[in-house]
Amino acid sequence: MLAALLAAADTNWQAAGQAWWQQVQYLASDELEGRNVGSAGYEKAAAYVARQFEQAGLKPAGNQNYFQNVAFIETSIDPAHSHLALACGSDQRAIDVPGEAELGYSQNSAPHLKAPVVFAGYGLVIPEAHYDDLAGLPVKGAVVAYLTGGPQSIDGNLRSHYSSTEERWKALRARGAVGTIAIPDPKTMEIPWSRGILSWGMPRMSLADPALQTNAGQLFSAAWDPAKAGDLLTGSGHTFAEIVDAAHANQPLPHFPLACSVNADVAISIRTVDSKNVAGVLPGTDPQLAHEYVVISAHLDHLGVGKPVNGDAIYNGAMDDASGIASLIEIAESIHTQHLQTRRSLLFLAVTGEEKGDLGSAWFAAHPTVHGRLVADLNMDMFLPLFPLHWLEVQGLNESTLGDDIRAVAESAGVKVQADKEPNRNRFIRSDQYSFVRKGVPALAFKFGYLPGDPEEKIFKDWYATRYHGVKDDVSQPVDLAAAAQFNHILEQLTLRVSNADAAPQWKPQSFFRRFEKTE
Repeated sequence: MLAALLAAADTNWQAAGQAWWQQVQYLASDELEGRNVGSAGYEKAAAYVARQFEQAGLKPAGNQNYFQNVAFIETSIDPAHSHLALACGSDQRAIDVPGEAELGYSQNSAPHLKAPVVFAGYGLVIPEAHYDDLAGLPVKGAVVAYLTGGPQSIDGNLRSHYSSTEERWKALRARGAVGTIAIPDPKTMEIPWSRGILSWGMPRMSLADPALQTNAGQLFSAAWDPAKAGDLLTGSGHTFAEIVDAAHANQPLPHFPLACSVNADVAISIRTVDSKNVAGVLPGTDPQLAHEYVVISAHLDHLGVGKPVNGDAIYNGAMDDASGIASLIEIAESIHTQHLQTRRSLLFLAVTGEEKGDLGSAWFAAHPTVHGRLVADLNMDMFLPLFPLHWLEVQGLNESTLGDDIRAVAESAGVKVQADKEPNRNRFIRSDQYSFVRKGVPALAFKFGYLPGDPEEKIFKDWYATRYHGVKDDVSQPVDLAAAAQFNHILEQLTLRVSNADAAPQWKPQSFFRRFEKTE
């Protein structure tokens, strides 16, 4: 560690950041057309990553050289023949899609559906907290509308897990629900409604393996503009303002049947699409530990080509997540250049389908291409080097001994570590690390941190409001290259520390996620 720190002291961070940025510039170039799953641009990006892995001395770790094939079902909607309406008594009102509501579509969508709607608070069932939003409601055969988020009185990780799309639907389906309407909490929306709906109409995907499909039985889904949610509640005796006020005051939300039912027509077409994860391994040198793998991951896909904004239709995904893939490559190259060896094996993994619901990582976690035990995942998704690296926010910080490792490495680099400052956004369960967590593998994810009220907070939040999942997440945006290089060095040192430790990472005894150890 000391030798590494002395070497770091002499590092030209700006030059190292420029090398990283060159990787980002290609991966987020218009040539790759936003790297959508199944697209020619994604295939070019995957081939590029495989070449970089080979040059970094990594051994192929896919089922076809560096590639692991992943099969998807792609669902496209025909907007001209898809409609949504609210039927309130004898009156029926057409809903503007996607202006007022985003009509969902998947291979499970019913061509025609008419169903009553109930409002079920947050739509959550959390057995450990004896919390049940569905109790006493006529859920069977109904569409369940809910406010996104969850009750503040329940532990963040417990709440986050059960408010994931998969777990919420699992509970709703068990009670007989046929669909959902999600109403975003306007206080916690990351993207303005007017910008978020620009991706509506683009194909959506699920994994072809039925065992890995998370929305089975969901005949209907929609998201409703919170600014127009009052229309949805017409005649119910409740207002959306009442619901939001209760949520923000940490008060129980009301539960009630709506006066209106939904009528939906969803015209879809489906096809199978093949994509690939890219995997390379640096074999470990310790005969007793080489079968254990430390995974360093990032997602290669983004949103592709969509609706033009001021003439720009390419969603380049520079920070999301060309930045993480570039770091993956640079860390592998740095270890190779220094001729470093590790006791455990290092698995560098670029996954597909994160933007479709963490699908590529879910496929890999269910069908790993290496023979041995995955002991850790260090995931880089949109770490956002938008300003100098003084604070590093770490999701999963207090859940496993990996938190102790990142604290030690960051302290040596003069960087302070902080836990997730916005746990209600559920970021720890919203990216690829959670595919590994659900298989019992301790994991961390990262963001550049800041102190509330500092200028960095405004930069961070403005990025989400103006660039996240938008055409402005491109290579023209301002980025702190030196800080990005410093982050890469910290992740490299963390990787080396974990891979050379005597003991594999362990969940902390009090961690909610320790329950998943049994799935290994």
